[in-house]
This record gives sequence, structure tokens and C-alpha cells, in this order.
Amino acid sequence: MDLLQAGLSMLEKAGAEALDAPGPEEAMQALARGCFDLLGDREAHLKPGALKEGERQYFVAGAFFVLPDRRYHMLVGSLGFPPEQRRLMVPIDGGHPGWVYANRSKLLLENTDEHGTFRQYLKTSRMGSTIFAPIMWEGAFHGQLIMAAQARHTMRPVDLSIIVAASRIAAGCWIAKGGPAWLAANADPADAYRVDREGVDAQG
Repeated sequence: MDLLQAGLSMLEKAGAEALDAPGPEEAMQALARGCFDLLGDREAHLKPGALKEGERQYFVAGAFFVLPDRRYHMLVGSLGFPPEQRRLMVPIDGGHPGWVYANRSKLLLENTDEHGTFRQYLKTSRMGSTIFAPIMWEGAFHGQLIMAAQARHTMRPVDLSIIVAASRIAAGCWIAKGGPAWLAANADPADAYRVDREGVDAQG
């Protein structure tokens, strides 16, 4: 089965799980998990230069949603992030999440080393390859599905296409499950992990 066929199967399964989820965060995590389990070149880390000394291949996925005051994106339904960053808060104009918000556009960074404006918001390490897909509803920007890997050139155009399809399902599920009201009620969590625009270093 090629990746596009596998992607359709994943979207069918993860989409059904999202629709059956008890709440908006569980719906987003169902879609993020589908992407997390499938997307990315799983042999990218074996290629020369993909990992620097001390790095290891791993993945993260989840969704960032724009808080009602539009000061931060809040991490929702995350996979692979450090537990203390369960509620990671990235400034609305911070790094490439900020670019996606400003441009309302999907984005693929095959090798983040080639993008001087890339900022590290993950506490544990800088990611080498990442994809972003806006979650839009009736012209309004609500958030973005994201996935990233440590090894450079893990994420490819086909992975971006599939996560964009997942983000379309995410938009409908977010609204249907009462996502905006849930977000407003959870906009100032006790475990918020706020970072500034310049990000964090590997030691946190």
C-alpha cells in the first residue's frame, strides 16, 4: 500500500474516532495520532546529516488553537511532547505557528536548519523537519494541526497533503464538539507553559 492509500485509510479511521470522541480535545488527539503513527519518512534518520551528534529520531504531533484574546496559541491533544508542556503556549506571532496564523496557509519545513526564523518551542530539543495545516471554519482561523520530527527531511510534500486533509476533518469536529466554548473555558490553565517569541533552548 502506498502512502496516499495508507493516508486515506488513516483519515477514514481517525476521522471516525474524532467524530465519536467525547470532546474537542479527544477529537483533535484522534486525528493527531493518526498522523503521528503514519506520516514522515521512517528511514530519514538513517541518511547522512539527518541527525546531529546527540540527537535521536522521534516525533511530536498535536494542534495549536488561538486563544480568545489572540495573544497565544495553546497546545491541544498533543503526542510526544514533554508532560510539562501539555499546555504549551506559543505567542500568536511566534515562529512558524505565527506565520501559519498570519498567512492562513499550510507549511512544510523539510529541514529547519535552512530557515533562520525557525524557533524552538519544544523544551527537549530542536526539531529538524515539520508540517503545519490550518484549521479553518467559514473563513475564520481557529488553529493548526502540526507534526514534527527530529531528523531533517523526515516530512515531505505527501505528508503535508495528508495532514491538510486531516485538518479539514479537524475543523468540522472542532466546531461540532463545541471546541470554541471549550477553549474559552480552558484558556488560562494552571499548567500553562508559556514561551516567548524567541523560544527555549534544549535545556529548557
